[in-house]
Amino acid sequence: MKKAILALADGTVYEGRALGFEGETLGEVVFNTAMTGYQE
Repeated sequence: MKKAILALADGTVYEGRALGFEGETLGEVVFNTAMTGYQE
């Protein structure tokens, strides 16, 4: 696994490891605290 970063629009940067896809991409981060499932 290679080093990876998650850079947010507010300037916050998180470091971790790439698992699977390696490269640059754009998307959205979803945070869910529900006990079961994910409601879209």
